[in-house]
Amino acid sequence: MNTLPGRRIRVLAATTATAGLLLVAACTSTDDGGSGSKTAAGGVELVKAGQLTTCTHLPYPPFQSEIDGKVQGFDVSLIDLVAKNLGVRQEIVDTPFENFKTGAFLNSGQCDVAAAGMTITAERKKNVDFSDPYFDATQAVLVDKSAAVTSLADVKAKKLKLGAQAQTTGEDYATKQGFDPVSFESSDAVLNGLRTGQVKAVIIDYPVVQGWLKDKANAAAFKVVDNLNTGEQYGFTVKKGNAKLLAAVNKALAEAKSDGTYKTLYEKWIGPYDASVAAASPAATPSASASVSASVSAS
Repeated sequence: MNTLPGRRIRVLAATTATAGLLLVAACTSTDDGGSGSKTAAGGVELVKAGQLTTCTHLPYPPFQSEIDGKVQGFDVSLIDLVAKNLGVRQEIVDTPFENFKTGAFLNSGQCDVAAAGMTITAERKKNVDFSDPYFDATQAVLVDKSAAVTSLADVKAKKLKLGAQAQTTGEDYATKQGFDPVSFESSDAVLNGLRTGQVKAVIIDYPVVQGWLKDKANAAAFKVVDNLNTGEQYGFTVKKGNAKLLAAVNKALAEAKSDGTYKTLYEKWIGPYDASVAAASPAATPSASASVSASVSAS
């Protein structure tokens, strides 16, 4: 696969517990070598024969992260359902997050779909086509317990350094609230910034925080002081105008919600499921970006 200068791109193995498919890393060339047709079920055209190539940005648990050498998570499992319906396997490509906003790797034909816990926004819709929303999201404010703060407003009043993941709606929200947040490339880097004292508080998607606090050391050192309902919803993206693939993604999401698969995956990767707050209607799509269901009480 061709890469953009100075950009990180990795092709990774992936797996999911639901579709029963073993998803393995394929070669990085966009040439199918004459090994088969790039047209999948339903007339969906793929960038590489026999596989649905998914761009993501690692790590971002519980949506996608490497576990035992394989990429797993909520997003991975949902897109695997799309791949199964198309009669192909899924391949994961790790790319910089800024490319999800511009649709760069979709437009260049290096990926079919992007799945990275990405919030649906009007600005991003100018560059890519979003699926129906599949996840309602909130932003959490996690602080070092030694900072003795009780809210995001308190962080601001005490002029403490606030961290956020670069190019995310969490960072955008912090900026709009008058902060000059310290930007970190990945969620792991955000947590490390908090651990090392580079920042005293961070704002990031609630499910990510929930995962961090499962670690006893993190739970002993940090606490959630705000869970901000920013009206965000996640969506998967395809190249603008790729109507057949978009329809295939939406079909898989609708089927998963109707047959109980979505609930099973949600409980596996996110936490307790509440149908009243699960993303369900395209009409409800707001203009924001990145986080967890408001029903998860500690994420």
